[in-house]
Amino acid sequence: MTIERVNHLVLKVKDVDETCDFYRGILGMEVELISARKRVLKFGSQKMTIHQKGRGFDLEAPAPGPIDICFVVTETAEQIKAELENKNIQIEGMIQRPSATGKVTSVYFRDPDQNLIEVSNNT
Repeated sequence: MTIERVNHLVLKVKDVDETCDFYRGILGMEVELISARKRVLKFGSQKMTIHQKGRGFDLEAPAPGPIDICFVVTETAEQIKAELENKNIQIEGMIQRPSATGKVTSVYFRDPDQNLIEVSNNT
């Protein structure tokens, strides 16, 4: 078996509107309405589906917040840090390390469902 790419990602959340407000306001994603309990967050050529926990088909995640997502961004780590602080988002860490494409610096914080969000930039 050879995996080529990620097909999709679904977040099970406690409050669809709160989650969409967070990702739109903090990470600049576009929100598309699918239904009262389902939204799609768009960024670049990618998207994430947002489902209301406990409503409808609910097989995957047993509770909100069990994932870790990494987004590559164009801003520097210092710009990211300043923006998050300006938006009153608690930063959990900032780490520089080697990656497949050179050194990256990542900033870590959490969304409303306690999912770990990592934003990184090549340094």
